[in-house]
Amino acid sequence: MPDPTTVRAFLAESHVALAARAADYAAREIAPLPEPADDAAARTQARDLLARLGQASWFAPIADQDLRAACLVREALAAASPLADAVFALQALGTVPILLAGDRELQDRWVPAVLAGRAMASFALTEPEAGSDAAAIATTAARDGNGYVLSGMKTLISNAGIADFYTVFASTDRGKGNKGISAFVVAADTPGLKFVRPLVLSAPHPLGEIAFDDCRVPASSRLGAEGEGFKLGLTTLDRLRATVAAAACGMAARALQEAVAHATRRRQFGRTLSEFQLIQEKLARMATDLTAARLLTYRAAWEKDRGAERVTLEAAMAKAFATEAAQRIVDDAVQILGGRGVLASHPVDRLYRAVRALRIYEGTTEIQHLIVAGQLLKQAGGAA
Repeated sequence: MPDPTTVRAFLAESHVALAARAADYAAREIAPLPEPADDAAARTQARDLLARLGQASWFAPIADQDLRAACLVREALAAASPLADAVFALQALGTVPILLAGDRELQDRWVPAVLAGRAMASFALTEPEAGSDAAAIATTAARDGNGYVLSGMKTLISNAGIADFYTVFASTDRGKGNKGISAFVVAADTPGLKFVRPLVLSAPHPLGEIAFDDCRVPASSRLGAEGEGFKLGLTTLDRLRATVAAAACGMAARALQEAVAHATRRRQFGRTLSEFQLIQEKLARMATDLTAARLLTYRAAWEKDRGAERVTLEAAMAKAFATEAAQRIVDDAVQILGGRGVLASHPVDRLYRAVRALRIYEGTTEIQHLIVAGQLLKQAGGAA
């Protein structure tokens, strides 16, 4: 895992070699790590994983903006450790806006440290009243001389409290709606930026709330021009959405692997579970769904890597299908394993708790369906 055979048509030779290296590294260095016992342990392990991945140069696809490579890395990491995958995902989410719109000073300050695993990134868009409706953000950035004063709150922010910097979206002109949203890079030690509290998930993951209380940042911390933040945020999500699908494929592949191993070993009523046709039907459906998900995922990544300006339709299809399929595959794996599948110590139970969030973050499945329909209607000349 990840097996490049199914999606070979979408990969270069360098990607095939990368897939093998990523699978070997994840199995050897990441999979043996214990699952964090609680939120505090998850925060500690996330920083450790950051250093490990940086030292091994696994963040390189982010700077290279090689989407297929990023997908292969996330697929391998997600199969071994959902937390390791999350660390990679946030490095990409927080850094891609800097690569796309940051000036040389911002890039020089943060990008090398991100790639080396010395700086942890975060992407601060979601608010208490602005989730799927990202344009409804209430955090403001008021002009103040040669800088801005940020005020407001962000919630459900991954790496909150442990990140070294946050890519923050705030309104610089409330009257312009989403065209009045701007993006800023805010160092974690900036006065006025506060870690409010952790938000504890069933699958250990460093999530939390942050607040801006008269948080002053220089104009040089702005990404792009005023009012271009919303477009930058959507472009970042559009570009990276296929990697979420890849993570789902990694979790699904691990669940299928565990299910097949158990079904061929476990004996009931005088024969192995794999000899029962009902189990065979589940395994067949799981494998077919996974293959379809991977094809959609790497098709989207391939389109972007070959120069497509946007892959909105392809990425939305990939994320919607792959994350929903992964949920079904993991659930079927639990059913095949029976009682073992719900033991907290079993990798399938860990996957069961981790996979659910993929259907929500970076755009819910329902939002992806709206995006797909909107693109189809737009292509047909209808009202979208």
